[in-house]
Amino acid sequence: MTYTRGVHRTVTEAVRSWSGQLVALSHGLHDEPETALQEHRAAARIAGLLESAGFTVTRGVADLPTALVATRGTGDLVIGFCAEYDALPGIGHACGHNVNGAAAVGAALALAAVADELGLTVKLIGTPAEEDYGGKVHLLEAGVFDDVAAAMMVHAAPDDSVGASSLAIGAWDVTFRGKPSHAALAPWEGVNALDAMTVAHTALGLLRQQLPPGVIVHGIVTDGGQAVNVIPARTSARCEVRARSTEQLAEAWLRVRACFEAGALATGAELELSGHGRDFADLRQDPDMTLAYADALGELGRTATPRHGETMASTDMGNVSQLIPTIHPTIGYDTGGAKQHTPEFTAYGKSPGADRAVLDGATALALTGADLAMSPVQRTRLLDGVRQRQRSQPMAVEESDSRPSSPRPGG
Repeated sequence: MTYTRGVHRTVTEAVRSWSGQLVALSHGLHDEPETALQEHRAAARIAGLLESAGFTVTRGVADLPTALVATRGTGDLVIGFCAEYDALPGIGHACGHNVNGAAAVGAALALAAVADELGLTVKLIGTPAEEDYGGKVHLLEAGVFDDVAAAMMVHAAPDDSVGASSLAIGAWDVTFRGKPSHAALAPWEGVNALDAMTVAHTALGLLRQQLPPGVIVHGIVTDGGQAVNVIPARTSARCEVRARSTEQLAEAWLRVRACFEAGALATGAELELSGHGRDFADLRQDPDMTLAYADALGELGRTATPRHGETMASTDMGNVSQLIPTIHPTIGYDTGGAKQHTPEFTAYGKSPGADRAVLDGATALALTGADLAMSPVQRTRLLDGVRQRQRSQPMAVEESDSRPSSPRPGG
């Protein structure tokens, strides 16, 4: 117990010693929001801070210019912290990724202070484009997580919580191609691509009543035609489908696809469908790690609400959790009642409460990593998991042939 208290004291003091730089990092990310795959300043800030702390940093990993990996320590147990730092178009850090990213960096810095003592390798993985492309999925497929025994991050929110799942999600780009004609002189000579989209949207609206609980369909029309007096020859849209599991997602998509096919059949337009980015799997939070994190948070005077059986939105951390013991708790601060993905949420991203969330989130994650390393049972479990994954590596991760390497909306 005395040894554990000493380790906890070292970790806590390490976060305190880096607190100024961590808050400055969070504020810097917030002040200069960069959208998916464009997070060049954010990645440079994080890489520079970790290099100054003695980490070995690799930039542009897995052919993603804004991804990075930073490591310190040589132990056999690799603890991975996932840093997010992409913003949303038009509304900045409305999902709090400045808090997420800075907390992950802080956790890596703090756990590094005891890495040699505990036989650890600390691995900070900079994961771009959670809101769009799904950077973690790409990095997972590229082998960046292969040696990671446990993966962790915290996510900004109005409250502290643990244990929730997330919805699986897939996105598609939809195009109808018709035939233009004069809308007044000879509309009968045209094939109206906008009508095809209207039929499809109507069918989707009717389908929603028949979808199982947890299945959500939403989308936007990105092109409805160019001139009001010309029968639209082309319309386009983006559609997302969310479900409680990847299996349910696949089943739901078949029904959604039929709605778009109905639009083509009813109007004579041609339908083009293409997957948009990576599918996100549902999140599975490790119960032992969740308990350790909740205990660590309690040491800081915070209480996490258990959300087992509940679902959040969607995250590419779900794909990581399908293969690696993972936690993705929320770290809370006052947002005036605002929810994520709104300008109002963005406005609280540099508040004193958000700054405390950065430091408390970093401390709780680092304490969790330390406790996993100090527990013979957990250490053995996690290392055995890595060995099992490595033995089955050719079968463990397969890149989906239904998802091209293009952006996708997420979050």
